[in-house]
Amino acid sequence: MNKYLTHAICASAIFMTPCIGVNASHIAQASTDPFAAIPTYSGNDLELSIEGNRFSFALWSPMAESARVKIYAQGRGGEALWVNSMTKDGATGVWRYATEGNLLGKFYTFQIKYNGKWLDETPGIWAKALGVNGERAAIIDMSRTNPEGWDTDRGPVVDHFTDVILYEMHHRDFSMHQNSGIVNKGKFIAMLEKGTTSANGQKTGIDHLKELGITHVHILPSFDYNSVDEANLASNQYNWGYDPINYNAPDGGYSTNPADAYTRIREMKQMVKALHDAGIGVVMDVVYNHTGVSEGSNFELTAPGYFYRHRADGTLSDASGCGNETASERKMMHDFIVNSVCYWAKEYHIDGFRFDLMAIHDIATMNDVASALKEINPSSFVYGEGWTAGDSPLPVEQRALKVNVAKMKGVAVFSDDIRDGIKGHYATATDPGFASGKVGNDETVKIGIVASTAHPQVDYSKGNNAKQPYATSPEQIVNYVSCHDDLCLTDKLAVSMPNSTVEQRIAVAKLAQTIVFTSQGTPFMFAGEEVFRSKKGVHNSYKSPDDINAIDWNQKATYRDLFDYYAALIDLRKSHPAFRMTSAEQIAKHLRFDKLNAQQLISYSLINNANGDTWKEIKLIFNGSDQAQSVKIKKANWTVIARDGKIDKNGIGEMTGGNTTVAPHSALILAIQ
Repeated sequence: MNKYLTHAICASAIFMTPCIGVNASHIAQASTDPFAAIPTYSGNDLELSIEGNRFSFALWSPMAESARVKIYAQGRGGEALWVNSMTKDGATGVWRYATEGNLLGKFYTFQIKYNGKWLDETPGIWAKALGVNGERAAIIDMSRTNPEGWDTDRGPVVDHFTDVILYEMHHRDFSMHQNSGIVNKGKFIAMLEKGTTSANGQKTGIDHLKELGITHVHILPSFDYNSVDEANLASNQYNWGYDPINYNAPDGGYSTNPADAYTRIREMKQMVKALHDAGIGVVMDVVYNHTGVSEGSNFELTAPGYFYRHRADGTLSDASGCGNETASERKMMHDFIVNSVCYWAKEYHIDGFRFDLMAIHDIATMNDVASALKEINPSSFVYGEGWTAGDSPLPVEQRALKVNVAKMKGVAVFSDDIRDGIKGHYATATDPGFASGKVGNDETVKIGIVASTAHPQVDYSKGNNAKQPYATSPEQIVNYVSCHDDLCLTDKLAVSMPNSTVEQRIAVAKLAQTIVFTSQGTPFMFAGEEVFRSKKGVHNSYKSPDDINAIDWNQKATYRDLFDYYAALIDLRKSHPAFRMTSAEQIAKHLRFDKLNAQQLISYSLINNANGDTWKEIKLIFNGSDQAQSVKIKKANWTVIARDGKIDKNGIGEMTGGNTTVAPHSALILAIQ
């Protein structure tokens, strides 16, 4: 989530297919809530349902005085073909209108009268197909959006979240550069292009992902968002997409024809299938915590005030830092979030969900999200940012904060402990971390190594962020050193190591990622870091041009050694379950830190065939200092797995232990077979 962001239907039976019903758990509305007494609805027919040639519209808007549905011939512009008054069911707050005929190919909007005034038109909060810029909902035959083989499409099987390796990317960043070799630059279907290469012959696109070895791509927001004009894509506008308009349809900016309601849906499904065919899962970055606009949002035009939290003075609360925050503790918002992710999982075969500013949501909602998704796909998973960007009226004990993750079964949070410990604090560009030579971050990194679980050898009181264990399982923790937010790793190192050479910074990058990928929990990396990606020092590139954001794939040849190291590191993790333990008990039993009389040095072992590993013991030593350091290693027949910036799971040498020197800013990994 960009913490500084400025305010920037189908012919199948039913549009809305809830995963939850009347008895779904959610936090009870407080008696002081002005909306506590309004009727709610748990039916599965909101928005539009079609049976034969009968089209039935339903809009939940209990405060509306009148409501109507308008039918249009096109997605924008022109007058309505006809306007139809809707009838209210007072017990549920749902307005209805039904007609017979054939509306396929038409568009519609809802409009309500509130406090004596007709509000602006809205496609409804459950629109699944859209016209240009999401102004009107489209009436389409959703079955026509399925690519060939869609019925048998499946994502990878995930037994444990710790088996996942996440790669965070933006559609445009990944393929837009002139050196990408990709024809459909910045589009969903860029992932369909096989055999693409950079100008200097290196694999790009989906072949690059396969070569790297990641298991899942985490794609920045793909739903319809506000800040890019779909009618003027030639202007090459850019945005990360954290300003939602319509949550349940793809953004037209990533399609080859935004004006065609079928195209954006079909092409997103083609992308998902292409990745699945390559053995790669798809994680969707979702932003249910706020809307791109406040007063004119589809939520506000449907049920004014209801979907948002407000301060005591009546103003919108703003824990998102983007002007508003949604009220997940209210039943209809809770249901919307749960049903929306279920829709994406069913209709688009999405494998996992990353929740932006997840702590704005309540714990009960996140638990229901995870539970409902597991019912659809046992391999699905959920993780998110365990913090907010500002204060919220939601009580702290009810927030989906990282410190409350133990209360959320099946939900994981990002570890800012390992992030800030390894590379330095995110908010201070010049602050180095353990890997780049800072004294005093050792214990914070150790907290990350044990996935924020209780460990007898980790002193949380010495941690820079968390002061006590907060995860009950490594499956609740996502480890990373950088993401789309803040300075990417390459740029962070350039600023925090001002007198360093490129070679020194590459050594630090290797050390940083070695710590992440060998730690317990789930590793996460930012796209392009494997080719030493830079964003030219721009920390908040949410609307920066392509020359800042696009990955230059010619760098893959320049930094091929770095890419090969990352690929080998990923291969090592995938090959050895000792790095992927699944319980806090396993970690406490099989991970042993060595007592050292040195700073900027961490040494530990994974012992006794941890998690069923074929290696009896794995020794990992990290030297964050700019000086070589000596470590005493027990006498044994060790295979050297990583040393001096080289790594190979099959070994790069042998040693028998004793006093061993570890080079500056490097990792030494040894194994006893």
